[in-house]
Amino acid sequence: MPSAAANRRTAHPSRFPLTRAILEALRDRTFHRLPHLRVRTERDALRFVRQVGYSFTFSTFGLSAPCLWVAVSGRRHPRWPKHTHHDPGVLLTWELKDILPAKRLVYYGKLLKGRPTLVSLELLPAFVALIREGRRSGDSLADYRDGRLGRTALRIMDALIETSPTDTPALRRRTGLQASDRTREFERAMTELQRKLWVVKTEEIYEPSFCYRWDLLENWLPEQIMMGERLPRADAVLQVVTQHLRNAIASQERIMTRLFDVSLPEVERALDVLAAEGLITRGVPIRGLPGLWVLWSGGSVAPRKPGEELEKRGKSAYP
Repeated sequence: MPSAAANRRTAHPSRFPLTRAILEALRDRTFHRLPHLRVRTERDALRFVRQVGYSFTFSTFGLSAPCLWVAVSGRRHPRWPKHTHHDPGVLLTWELKDILPAKRLVYYGKLLKGRPTLVSLELLPAFVALIREGRRSGDSLADYRDGRLGRTALRIMDALIETSPTDTPALRRRTGLQASDRTREFERAMTELQRKLWVVKTEEIYEPSFCYRWDLLENWLPEQIMMGERLPRADAVLQVVTQHLRNAIASQERIMTRLFDVSLPEVERALDVLAAEGLITRGVPIRGLPGLWVLWSGGSVAPRKPGEELEKRGKSAYP
């Protein structure tokens, strides 16, 4: 349990020597790893995703990132239950990660590191700008020719462009991937398309048998796609880096480059903007952790709307 001293200090992390224990106490709040911050309802879950911007569903995969199941548990290290089908926390998390996307309240797909990720609609345009870089579904052939898209993924894209939404069995039949020995090939291609923000799961079908229904992301969330197409890449990097620092409290440049698949110079330019605004402190040692860290000092976590800081400046983040 975090000490009373650690809890008293959580409001202003830049004003005292930081240790690993204090950092984790700070993250307990932003990640909702405390009983009184638990996610209990659909409304809580939507508020949580909007607050943290992005969240994994059942595991953080060793990353300093929000996780819906952890927030539902309200504990720092919840133990995975032996009987998941009867565990209230797992069942609630499963229900929430299906309900919110089905209502088009959040995005859900295998995005960050190819893992199941929930993203707020406010932050999604930033990911669209970073990943799609202004490309539309009709550009998938060019992506394939440039080596950015695999052959199987291209076949699936062509099928969805022709007819969507489409359920998994029909999609596999139309692309010649219905054989059981091609299941992994199909799943890899669908993961590839989700990571590139081309497709989205829109529904879970239970009758006559369980399967997913898929659609093109620009059909499902057209407003967020259009916003992402207009958002300069540098501004998108600024948004995701800002949200990450608000969540994690402290991070390192290499962590951010790997998490968001952006270059080190891009991260450094975003940090320059935040430093100029007095929102971060660089080169901070944290007792118990190696290296120097970037420390968020800009206040409590809150959703950052696309372009919020840019409107204050009246221009793009960078010339």
